[in-house]
Amino acid sequence: MPAFMMHVSFLCKEVSKSVIRLSSMFSGMWCVCLAMAFSLANQIEGWSAEPPRNVVFILSDDHRADVLGAAGHPIIKTPNLDRLASEGVRFENAFVTTSICAASRATLLTGLYERGHRYTFRTVPMAKTITDLSYPVLLRESGYRTGFVGKFGVGVQPGVQQQMFDFFKPLNRSPYFKRQPDGSTKHITDTVGDLAIEFLNSQPEDQPFCLSISFNAGHAEDNDKKDHYPWPPSADSLYEDIQFPRPKLDDPKIFDSQPAFLKKSLNRDRFFWRWDTPEKYQRNMRAYFRLLSGMDHTVGRILNELKDLGLDQSTVVIFCGDNGYYMAERGFAGKWSHYEQSLRVPLIIRDPQIDGDRKGVVESRLALNLDVAATILDASGVEVPGSYQGKSLLPLIRGSQQREWRKDFLIEHLMHFPQGIPKYEGVRGERWVYARYFEEQPAYEFLHDLHQDPDQLENLADDSRYATHLDMMRKRCDEIRDAAGGEYSLEKFPLRN
Repeated sequence: MPAFMMHVSFLCKEVSKSVIRLSSMFSGMWCVCLAMAFSLANQIEGWSAEPPRNVVFILSDDHRADVLGAAGHPIIKTPNLDRLASEGVRFENAFVTTSICAASRATLLTGLYERGHRYTFRTVPMAKTITDLSYPVLLRESGYRTGFVGKFGVGVQPGVQQQMFDFFKPLNRSPYFKRQPDGSTKHITDTVGDLAIEFLNSQPEDQPFCLSISFNAGHAEDNDKKDHYPWPPSADSLYEDIQFPRPKLDDPKIFDSQPAFLKKSLNRDRFFWRWDTPEKYQRNMRAYFRLLSGMDHTVGRILNELKDLGLDQSTVVIFCGDNGYYMAERGFAGKWSHYEQSLRVPLIIRDPQIDGDRKGVVESRLALNLDVAATILDASGVEVPGSYQGKSLLPLIRGSQQREWRKDFLIEHLMHFPQGIPKYEGVRGERWVYARYFEEQPAYEFLHDLHQDPDQLENLADDSRYATHLDMMRKRCDEIRDAAGGEYSLEKFPLRN
């Protein structure tokens, strides 16, 4: 049901109550008749007795699923995200379909795979036919006030940002600390919080809203190798005496087992920026965790503001990461490739309407960045376009035993960057993972059995005992790929001039 109809229904009911009160004060059939007319809103099937719900969508950058207190990390301090998880549902099997911020953020906006929206770094902006069905455009058309604060990171046609948002305040790092009018500097994580609170305090009482908050944290300042992760002042004292352990998958033999094209990829280049020496590893891990904890502090400010304004019980809050992150695992840095460290992200949804016994639940079914746009629209009472390739997650957070839920999904990386990010397509299933780096000659394939090898240390693609499984996953990859947009070509992904 469109949000404006929900709002009209709610207003009709409120007016009905007022008229009924008037009828007790004044005689005459006209008051009674008018009250009866307004009360018809209660009898119209599908009209809600509640006002349309608000949505706050919070996005972190370069933030892997396990780097969260609620996920059991022994060091990271994220008390506000942990509180959100305790009051909502955390998805322990949440993934991005493309592990890079540009393509992932376009997926978050549009509900489409990368080869559906056809946008990533170096491509032309998304077509307007795609952005016309993005969640902020559809919400505005349904009567919502929409806001955006932080890292936008997506190329759109001229005028589309104004079509999407009533309140648009983009903020990018480089540097993280910005000069203020009084000559001081402020970390943009703190400025994001200030602007989000400004939006909430300027919100009309009679209009629902959707606020999208997109942090640059915890993305590295790539051009500054010494101060790689500048953190905000709120995190100054954290992790000072912590000795960070090397990661589980740190054995050099794991890197040595990789094919040559991954050994010389950007994953390896950036390893030497961040993680290759003990001193560099300790310094950068401490700073990276501070950057994320500073973001968590700002999330707490926003959640507290919602409560202080009396909006927390009418607002769905969604928190997600835009892609995973290698912290020296496999001898890698960055993201991009097909392993779990690259694809897994944190995802939490707090819906005030869920039953109390669902609060704090950890949901195991597969959830994707592909699902966020559909979830936002569903929470707002706005019809989800049939073209969306994701699904609303609201039935899952409510505990619905969906007879049909995905068992696998397409993974892909189609950015044209021959100098270090190889393209691939594949399938991540509940047990089997398949990846095809299709521009290698010949195409290089991976096949992993997550039940027997959750760390993905063995590649079974060349093992004749798994030929049947390999063939099955090849066919499944082609099937999902073709449904999502077909084979890759530069003609489908034209580059900017």
